[in-house]
Amino acid sequence: MADYRPIPDERERFHEYRSYAFRPEGGVPSYDPDEHEDPRSTRGARRGVFVAGDDRPRTVCRHYWLEARVRDDTYPVAGLASVATPPEFRREGNVRELLAGSLEEYRDRGDRLSILWPFQYRFYRKYGWETANRIVTHAASPDVFAFARGADEGSFRSLGADEYDVLEPVYDAAREGLALERDEAWWRHRIFAGHDADPFVYVYERDGEPAGYLVYRIERDDGARTMQVSELAAVDGEALLALFAFCADHDSQVERVELRVSEAVPVRELALEPDEIETTVENGPMVRLVDVAEGLPALTASEVDAALTLEVADPLADWNDDRFVLETADGIVTCERADDPDGEPDATLDVGALSQLAVGARSASDLAYAGRLEADSGTVGSLETLFPETDVYFGHFF
Repeated sequence: MADYRPIPDERERFHEYRSYAFRPEGGVPSYDPDEHEDPRSTRGARRGVFVAGDDRPRTVCRHYWLEARVRDDTYPVAGLASVATPPEFRREGNVRELLAGSLEEYRDRGDRLSILWPFQYRFYRKYGWETANRIVTHAASPDVFAFARGADEGSFRSLGADEYDVLEPVYDAAREGLALERDEAWWRHRIFAGHDADPFVYVYERDGEPAGYLVYRIERDDGARTMQVSELAAVDGEALLALFAFCADHDSQVERVELRVSEAVPVRELALEPDEIETTVENGPMVRLVDVAEGLPALTASEVDAALTLEVADPLADWNDDRFVLETADGIVTCERADDPDGEPDATLDVGALSQLAVGARSASDLAYAGRLEADSGTVGSLETLFPETDVYFGHFF
């Protein structure tokens, strides 16, 4: 029988599994504590699935105990990463056991959501995770961003990790929808530090106050340099233009600028030459409700009174695979299992679709149009009121 539990302090084994799963082209490099036990690499709690009589895990993962802001409130969430199985243990159902055990641990901890970056969306969708948001990359010559020059008065300066707190008010003002609450360690070891080389971090200030910032690297490929902006945040439109102008001012140094941003950042709308911008859209992380009865009330708008019966299908967590009555009355929201399993529910949907609805990633009408939600027009309208769509953007890798 499979047993989900913490991994003993065998970091070399964990390193072996991860290397084979994510970087097999380089073989398995020797484990070097000086290289592989830095603060960035050792964050998180390691878990594995074991069988009786064997101390070698069948599959492993890492959990990050985080907090995230969802619909203007902060909740505990679990980041799932580094899911890896050596080839000799694949196709045995070990990952399913790992995910089921993880969800049970999340539930015991009181985590409201699970977030992960998938190697394949189809794989995790069948277990109840669904796309949280999309990530847009705009690429162009730096000259294309020259339209933003002269739009605002301010100045830029480079920051080191010791000044991470300068960026916090900008991050708080600019973040959208589902967004990570960053502590000092996250800023230092995830934003200001990189695996191979640390990025550049510049803050834009007006009257001595931070109004925007960029995190970027300059990469060389076939002799050409690209300014790769992994994070861009601004408190208003004028600060956003200043950040674009900062990119344009690298025209003597790079041949290309790449901005990795939310769909809501109006790059093409503001540019004078949008036809010169190459824009690609990709799916971002995936999100999942851990416990429908406990987590859904916190994410439900309580301004209107409503009572809906929801039939939820969950392939992994039996505590969610049930019928629930979601009720809002006098500003109080409850979600309880239905006493009467008979009769027709007001809405039928799977836990992945419900998770998107709960965090604001997709509207009820979009889910109904796509066949992910079965309900009449009145119920769809009620769900749109209870769970309004928002500009969700979660761009943080674990």
